[in-house]
Amino acid sequence: MATAALTPGSLPVILVVNAQSLPLPTRVVAVDDYRIEMAASAPDALERLQRRPLPELVLMNMDMPGGDGLQTLQRARELHPTLKVIMMGSASDARGAALAVRMGALDYLAHPVQESELDAIFHQHLQEPLAVEEPMTEDDPEIVDLAGGATFVCASPAMKQIYNQALVIAKFDMPVLMLGQSGTGKEVVSLLIHHLSPRSKHPFLKVNCAAVPADLLESELFGYEAGAFTGATKAKPGKFELCEKGTILLDEVGEMPPALQAKLLHFLQDHRFSRLGGRTTIQADVRILAATSINVEEALVAKTLREDLYYRLSGFTMKIPPLRERKKEIPLLMNHFMKKNAAQFSSPERRFSQALLQACLSYAWPGNLRQLENFVRRYLVLGDEQLALSELRVNQRTNGDIGQVLGVSKELSGLKSLARSVKREAEAAAIGHALEQTNWHRQKAATLLKISYKALLYKIEQYGLHPPEAEQADAVG
Repeated sequence: MATAALTPGSLPVILVVNAQSLPLPTRVVAVDDYRIEMAASAPDALERLQRRPLPELVLMNMDMPGGDGLQTLQRARELHPTLKVIMMGSASDARGAALAVRMGALDYLAHPVQESELDAIFHQHLQEPLAVEEPMTEDDPEIVDLAGGATFVCASPAMKQIYNQALVIAKFDMPVLMLGQSGTGKEVVSLLIHHLSPRSKHPFLKVNCAAVPADLLESELFGYEAGAFTGATKAKPGKFELCEKGTILLDEVGEMPPALQAKLLHFLQDHRFSRLGGRTTIQADVRILAATSINVEEALVAKTLREDLYYRLSGFTMKIPPLRERKKEIPLLMNHFMKKNAAQFSSPERRFSQALLQACLSYAWPGNLRQLENFVRRYLVLGDEQLALSELRVNQRTNGDIGQVLGVSKELSGLKSLARSVKREAEAAAIGHALEQTNWHRQKAATLLKISYKALLYKIEQYGLHPPEAEQADAVG
């Protein structure tokens, strides 16, 4: 980092709070084109933040005279919500780091702070005075390519916050619990945390606790020895062993059987376990991430989720918002899904008209990203914009105020019921459109839909579809 004599005037300001505890104070005060100001205590820092010019960046210690770092951060953010604050503290204070990021800190530097870290912070968060390009704002999109072809896309403030949280919490080897509706992208956020963590060069494995039968889930996670049960002819390691030094995602952890939750809790406490039928103890160096779409409060009351396990898993909790709350990302995600599926099917990409984009922005996407990708895939394969628009209209009309449906309405029996309802309405819309296209010629409609004539007749009866009276005489196949 280059040094320069500091001169007063209109130079942008860096405010350093409690500089005496910073390992490299001489390096911090030697920044080109910035004026460094020192605040010895929390009250001094808050007093300075009530005067102009405001600092471009604040470096603040968790421990300082006259106040707590987190309380000072909270007060500073109340005074100036857009203030850029970097917190510094102990490397072992993972919970404090997580809280700091949740409260709005851009980053957390662990003592001893290295010169390279300071260089990276200044480069990332300080505007270059002579830069021609506009600095990135909170609304600028962030697109990160991850392993396995996954991509993290964010443009909304809510997802920008998720990205900033992942950036910091990835450094600390603590469990993270992700909450959110089905299909919101919890697995992608898990991949992002792994990608940003020191474990990124090691395996990332996912286990869907709801998809694996309860009697097999234990052996899937912990492995088994030969003879542990009928058919176990040889020993098999579980996911925790296979994921040594890596990251494992326990998806839908709220669906895990209570008896297995107890064994998982013991593993989280000391990272030791025994295989099914085993007598020896195995230690595994694995980071645990967990995700669930259940209502955690209800599950705790109903005792389907152990309270002690919940608190152990939620070293840091991230709430992934539904797609309807981050609509700025819909065009980006549509383009991403189009490129991805076009490459998969070796098919040319299709353009989205303004009408189709607007319809997608107006729709609330009960199935979130998963539903959006399926919608784009169908549009890529069928290439029928009117059919796509019709599908959205029917779903919107059927669900009424879709926002209320996605609330989630208490009248719904659950996500499976919602998924079945959406599937039925989309199928009815597609069949109705095909019949209209063929003037209700059922044989031609069946060919267009690539289903059998008999199946089409059944579907017409099932959905109560009837042609206009003027066309009934021609509705033959």
